[in-house]
Amino acid sequence: MPEKKTLERAKEQRRKGNSPSTQAGEFIREEMHHIKEGKHGARSRKQAIAIGLSKARRAGVDLAPPEKGKAKKSTRKQAKRDLAKGKSPSARRRRPSPTRSRASKKALKREGRPKLTTKRTARRGGTTKRTRTSPKRTTRKTKRTRTRA
Repeated sequence: MPEKKTLERAKEQRRKGNSPSTQAGEFIREEMHHIKEGKHGARSRKQAIAIGLSKARRAGVDLAPPEKGKAKKSTRKQAKRDLAKGKSPSARRRRPSPTRSRASKKALKREGRPKLTTKRTARRGGTTKRTRTSPKRTTRKTKRTRTRA
């Protein structure tokens, strides 16, 4: 379920007359934020975009499914299903099944954290720095700044 703020921002975009893809951008932004927080959900940025688009369709954004040849048949089918769910008023009010919720929570607990958190990204920069030895790091600088006497 998308956050209330995200839904409000998407509705605002709709009122302004922006395209469905712009409205869906709000849901993708939310998903990217979840990745940075280290929440469960997407394993990659590409997957975050897919989840965001799915959430947008289910929330009622009139975003057409991908054309034939642009995506897998299963992806197109799922997009059609999401779109139908977003358009039908009864589907949005239905409470989630407690059994299913419990099962998915259990599965997520077993899974572990994503590899895209900000800490890990920052750490990645440090490891590349450490691979170069200190003389190699300093020689470049000294060559540029040294003047001949």
